[in-house]
Amino acid sequence: MTENWPVAILGQLEFYWDFHLRPRLEGLTDDEYFWEPVDGCWSLRPGPDGSLRMEQEYPAPEPPPFTTIAWRMTHISRDIFGIRARALFGPHEGLDDADMFDQRLWPEPLPATAADAVATLERAYTHWHDAVAALTPAQFAAPSAPKQANTPPTPSAPSSSTSTARPWPTEQRSPSSGTSTATST
Repeated sequence: MTENWPVAILGQLEFYWDFHLRPRLEGLTDDEYFWEPVDGCWSLRPGPDGSLRMEQEYPAPEPPPFTTIAWRMTHISRDIFGIRARALFGPHEGLDDADMFDQRLWPEPLPATAADAVATLERAYTHWHDAVAALTPAQFAAPSAPKQANTPPTPSAPSSSTSTARPWPTEQRSPSSGTSTATST
């Protein structure tokens, strides 16, 4: 049996968005968005220039810190949907060398309120969804590397689910320093 990747991937994406993620964000307050249930949470914090920065380290410590809703929403909207969509589908004017981990693809400020975070996530989801929906069957079958950054060339379909689990070593790169460490995920 041949899998209809566009239908399967979009069906899974839409199901989780429509029934699991998006409804849970309804009425999210700023206090909930930044709530830190334990000490040492990673969140969004003002950087030296006053703009919000997402706390992270490369490689991540073991065990990784607990994260706030603000951190998780930014990770999904910017890192999972936003940067990947821009790397694989555009726009990325002047950044043709950018891969799906290149934070130059997301120059916008990080959301400082729950309402802005929900709106940012909706825009990023829509960009990813619509770009995947517009792929032809041939484009789904075509390799998506090198935009997948140091992963073996694979058909676009499996990566379109945004899964980060890989059975082979990958390279984690620090966007700020450009340093990298080989890891196995």
